[in-house]
Amino acid sequence: MQLLSDRIRSIPESATLAMAAKAREMKEKGIEVISLSLGEPDFKTPKHIREGAIEAIHSGKYFAYPPVNGYPDLRQAISDKFKEDNDLDYPPDQIVVSNGAKQSIANVFMVLLNPGDEVIVLTPYWVSYSAMILLAEGKPVFVCGTLENDFKATAKQIAEAITDKTKAIIFSSPCNPTGSVFTKEELEAIAGVLETRKDIIVISDEIYEMINFRDKHESIGAIDGMTERTVTVNGFSKGYAMTGWRVGYIGAPLWLAKAAGKMQGQYTSGNASIAQRAAYTALTSSRQTSVEMAEAYKKRRGLVFDLLKDIPGFEVNMPQGAFYFFPNVSDYIGKSSSSVKINSINDLCLYLLEDARVSLVTGEAFGDPACLRLSYAASEEDLKKALSRVKESLARLS
Repeated sequence: MQLLSDRIRSIPESATLAMAAKAREMKEKGIEVISLSLGEPDFKTPKHIREGAIEAIHSGKYFAYPPVNGYPDLRQAISDKFKEDNDLDYPPDQIVVSNGAKQSIANVFMVLLNPGDEVIVLTPYWVSYSAMILLAEGKPVFVCGTLENDFKATAKQIAEAITDKTKAIIFSSPCNPTGSVFTKEELEAIAGVLETRKDIIVISDEIYEMINFRDKHESIGAIDGMTERTVTVNGFSKGYAMTGWRVGYIGAPLWLAKAAGKMQGQYTSGNASIAQRAAYTALTSSRQTSVEMAEAYKKRRGLVFDLLKDIPGFEVNMPQGAFYFFPNVSDYIGKSSSSVKINSINDLCLYLLEDARVSLVTGEAFGDPACLRLSYAASEEDLKKALSRVKESLARLS
């Protein structure tokens, strides 16, 4: 008897978490594995943010259930951040603080989508977008960017994908998994395509905003006419090295923010009180540590780019943000060693995990079965060692 719902059986396990679990199993057996699979900063949460949380604990003020949509002062700080950094006008009542940006996005899909509604997903995309859409009984429609265009889908491609059933469009910039960053001109072109379709909501995932190697981060919601039809998603995990604190948020049209709060009230209620106080500290104090982390990522990006270019069969571009490379490695499909044949990029990642002891993620999970994703949120020593091992392992395939 099958007791699980069709809903949960219709979605795959997160590929990034699955690969991380395999790497952990090997480590528990005493096998040294260098993990380049998870999108997690290798830095610790800055000390002043931790101290803000400790101070909140000792104050004795934050042990009751917090407001479902977040403490008022945190929502005000987020509203101020949107205005100062992004030229976005989201008052505090249009802010919803959630248990990570992942829940923020899930809330939006659950309150927007009816069965059969279509969501245009710019591909390559973060693994959970399509699963969230399916769980909300929507239909993902993939619009694919290419390596030649830094994996960025064009406004023309988006226009061709729009139908009467299109309810929303979602993308990330800087992008996970490619590190691509949309320019203001590219975002204006997308906004132009949507000008006559006021019923399409844009979900702009900007969680990697602070790890952006271009001159300025651009938000599509800041373009004339777009604020009231854009949900801007952000959080603290990447820019502040606060993955375990689980604090994300949206700025959204009031009607949508209220619906997301209603949804969250039935599922989880508010984000953990002490995590919110840490987030408040992050927003209302110096961001120098975040700047220094971004500078370290930029240095690693140059190192990894040179190392990847030196591996035969890797096609790679220079990402403009986040901390990922997304090389095309399809040259290795069909190759084999004495013990394994590579029939897919998933096979290649498993081979490299077992032979090179390096954990990577297949690009198929992100919408491109010719690529793999590599996170350079690791020490320079580990990055050098890992890519040396990868190069040696790949040389054994023919």
